[in-house]
Amino acid sequence: MTNRNSMKRVVIDELLDTDPGTPAEVTIGLADLRRINQWFGGVAATQSMISKVAQKTGADSLSLLEVAAGAGYVPQAASTRLQKLGVSLRVTLLDRAHSHLTNGSGNGTSAVAGDALALPFADESFDLVSCCLFAHHLEPQEVARFVNESLRVCRIAVMINDLIRDPVHLALAYASLPLHRSYMTRHDALASVRRAYTIEEMHRMLQGTRAAKVEIERHTFFRMGAIAWKN
Repeated sequence: MTNRNSMKRVVIDELLDTDPGTPAEVTIGLADLRRINQWFGGVAATQSMISKVAQKTGADSLSLLEVAAGAGYVPQAASTRLQKLGVSLRVTLLDRAHSHLTNGSGNGTSAVAGDALALPFADESFDLVSCCLFAHHLEPQEVARFVNESLRVCRIAVMINDLIRDPVHLALAYASLPLHRSYMTRHDALASVRRAYTIEEMHRMLQGTRAAKVEIERHTFFRMGAIAWKN
């Protein structure tokens, strides 16, 4: 793959990582994030990857661990869509903060606080391990560590749904700032694009893991969907 992207990756701290606001402000920020995933391809990318797994394995029921899940909107919305297509998804949420998970439990969904780099589960506890808008928070060696840990916990594959770093994407992020209610989201939307990886970078990182095969697709609104297959 040829990297045509001249935009350098810049690591900028994101405010939702540190929860600097009041609980009400954090709630507004998480609501903004939910709308971003709904409107700009987050749910669609996860749904697409799960559908691919279901098609390749012939499975009509899958268990999924969503890491850095927050309130769990993306896997739960994808589950609702997949149910209409005949695929049942059993979701477990994991996040570093109990406060992020408060609204994510219920409707049969389990929620656990824990470390994404040291998952508190036995080997092959889930069919799939997934994350959305999390990988760009990690440095390359941490991405590899996360994927290898997730490969330990999954039976089939690890799925990464994330942004693509691109100058045009950054321009669109600036243009979308008036849509966000939270000052944290307005900061983090720009920081996320600057901190994101290109498809080529992600492919190289995943090839350095214990994955048997790596597939990455480009989705709308500068989203990537990466699948690291276990077998």
